[in-house]
Formats: sequence, C-alpha cells, structure tokens
Amino acid sequence: MSAVIRMEELAAHPEYLSIADIDGVRLDLRYACANNFVGRNLYGDAAPALLHRRAAEQLSQAARALSLQRPGYRLRVFDALRPGRVQRVLWDIVKDTPQRIYVADPARGSIHSFGMAVDLSVEDAEGRELDMGTGFDDFTELAQPQREPELTRTGRLSAAQLDNRLLLRGCMLEAGFYGIATEWWHFEAAERNWVRAHMLLIE
Repeated sequence: MSAVIRMEELAAHPEYLSIADIDGVRLDLRYACANNFVGRNLYGDAAPALLHRRAAEQLSQAARALSLQRPGYRLRVFDALRPGRVQRVLWDIVKDTPQRIYVADPARGSIHSFGMAVDLSVEDAEGRELDMGTGFDDFTELAQPQREPELTRTGRLSAAQLDNRLLLRGCMLEAGFYGIATEWWHFEAAERNWVRAHMLLIE
C-alpha cells in the first residue's frame, strides 16, 4: 500500500512542482471553479496546479513537442494533482451510475492522486481550444479513444476532430505518457500499477 501525505504538506516537498509556469502550458483548472460536472469549486481558493517532478518534466517535453509541430499552440490543462479527498467526492456522485467507468475508484487510488496524471487539451495560437469531438469530462462513448474507429466510420467523430486528438496524443506519448481507453483528455506519466506501488498517495 502506498504511503499517504496530506496536500498541505507538499509545499515543502521537493518532488512536487507547480506546473503554472511551464512554457507552452496554460491552466484551465475545472475543479477550481464551477465549470465541471459537479457544478462547484472542489479545490477552494488555492488550486493545486501541481505534479510529481517526473510528470511535470514529461509535460514540459510534450509542450515542446507540440510547439515544434504547431508553433504558438499550447497544452491547456484541466486538472493535474487531485487529492484523494476530492476524488472521493467525484466517485460518490458516479459510483452507482453507468458513468462510474470515467472516475477511478478512490479505494484503488486515482493516478491523479499521486500527482502522476494530467487532463488536458490543445489550444491554437489564438487561445482557442481545438475541437476534440467532446468537451472535458464528457461521460459518453464519444469521449472514448477505444471507440474512435467506429465513431469516425459512422460520422459521429469527424476526421478533423480525430486529427486533433491524434495531435494531442502523439505529443503526450512522445513525452512518455500513457493514454487510456475511455477519455481522450487523460494521460498518465507511468504505468498505473507501478504508480500505486511506488508513489505517495496525496490526501
């Protein structure tokens, strides 16, 4: 079982870094405002724009890869380190619904709660988010990478929307992140079983 540390203790911990000043990254922290599926701010006044050092370095690499392909484009981050106490709020809302596949059971530990996952999209040089076919936290099959062949074949996901997802995914994979089958916006900085076995769980 992972060791546990409180979110408030991270300010003095050298392995957890703010991502606010990474070149090519802009913050749009959805759980630090009401623009999320819960409809309220879950983080309070001090939004935790943090990642473990390893994930932060990989995010910086992904932003550089994006800028080389599309000068002026940036990664738009919706969520980074998410304390276990916030994960439990999300889980309690969806645990008895079909949408539970989109929220990790906090009993196992969301990779966000180790500071090793990030939710994000891409914005163009004018600051406009690229069309990914759905918004962030769209809990429908349209959000699922595993369904993309079928969605494009039936016209529910356009070629341009798929290209935008592939642009994001390519930069993240190049930087060492792993995608998941159910959310185009979610990426993990290491294999999840390794993370749960070796990293600190943040409460």
